Amino acid sequence: MKKILILNANIVNEGRISSGDIFIENGFIAEIGHNLSSKPADKIIDAKGKYLIPGVIDDQVHFREPGLTHKATIYSEAKAAVAGGITSFMEMPNTVPNTLTQELLAEKYTRASQTSLANYSFFMGVSNDNLQEALKTDPKNVCGLKVFMGSSTGNMLVDNEKTLEEIFKNAGMLIATHCEDEQTIQRNTALAKEKYGENPASSIHPIIRNEEACYKSSSMAVALAKKFNSRLHILHISTEEEISLFDNSKPLSEKRITAEVCVHHLWFDSGDYDRLGTRIKWNPAVKEKRHKEALFKAMLDDHLDIIATDHAPHTMEEKSQNYWKAPSGGPLVQHSLNAMLEFYKQGKISLEKIVEKMSHNPAICFQIEKRGYIREGYWADLVLVDLGASYEVAKNNILYQCGWSPFEGVNFHSKVTHTFVSGNLVYEDGKFDESNYGKRLSFNR
Repeated sequence: MKKILILNANIVNEGRISSGDIFIENGFIAEIGHNLSSKPADKIIDAKGKYLIPGVIDDQVHFREPGLTHKATIYSEAKAAVAGGITSFMEMPNTVPNTLTQELLAEKYTRASQTSLANYSFFMGVSNDNLQEALKTDPKNVCGLKVFMGSSTGNMLVDNEKTLEEIFKNAGMLIATHCEDEQTIQRNTALAKEKYGENPASSIHPIIRNEEACYKSSSMAVALAKKFNSRLHILHISTEEEISLFDNSKPLSEKRITAEVCVHHLWFDSGDYDRLGTRIKWNPAVKEKRHKEALFKAMLDDHLDIIATDHAPHTMEEKSQNYWKAPSGGPLVQHSLNAMLEFYKQGKISLEKIVEKMSHNPAICFQIEKRGYIREGYWADLVLVDLGASYEVAKNNILYQCGWSPFEGVNFHSKVTHTFVSGNLVYEDGKFDESNYGKRLSFNR
């Protein structure tokens, strides 16, 4: 592996910004200091004026492989992620077939080892009838168990109360949940079809997948976790009402119940449906502006611990169908860091807080081994950002296989220039080095 020297960077790490040099050797950060220019290096990067952050860790993506590769692949979406400063991802089990056996889980890891430019982990899926298989999962090399407590693909909905109790009682590792109450959604769907007919506006989405559906399911998950002292992580919180379920009085490392907010719930609100339609149809739904504002505040004050994407690409042909037929989800990994840096430019969040929520906290929450920080002895997952550069998101610079983005036409005022994955410089000024793949994440559990 190449020895790489990064000089004169503004290092954003562990709540402070300092100038310094980084020496990378054998995939790891070998030394952090000043005046390291005499170190023998195969490549030297002068980062003067740029900001160096730990690689972003995205704990919720859908890369669609196997079975849905007309939408995306591990290769295509990991490549887009790397260009956006994401060096590690955790992928969800609602592929085809659903990841409900240890053999299918192992196949995903094998595929990623052959094609992913980013580091990777994959959730083991839990259904109403595979609990014993799910409990075989090794917590040291798998990020967690995923439970869909709401509509999902295939045999992934877990709506049996006894099964849920058994999962929370017996799982010896992190449980990640999608929380929306299915009965509430079905009731609201029937009412909406009666009221709005066969071709309604996309703005009915938050009426169907409303605050009640979210809170009812999230509060159930929290109650189960408290009952059994489970390690619970609730994904993509989307309502102001749910914030009260989470505690900000203790350090993240001491929390048994944690929560995540996604970039799209911080950026978009229901006023955007008229302009973007099904492009911003997500589950849980993008809701009224009051939710967006409350979620941002809750992220800043540590009720919500992690910022992620729920990257879930579909083809534009699929998304262009009418509301009832268009699938939920959209592509985000290439632009999530850009979006948060735009909030920094607007004075809404500090660089240190962005790094905390997107790099440090996922590492703490999932107990990831030697990643998420700029520390000597840690893997060199690093991102250089130019806060003085700008670009407009357009068809010709979108890397997702699906070829579109809900951010098209947005002018971002920062740019990722370099991304290092496990010590390899895989992305530099728009060009990729695909000679090395990412590594499987391991966990201190």
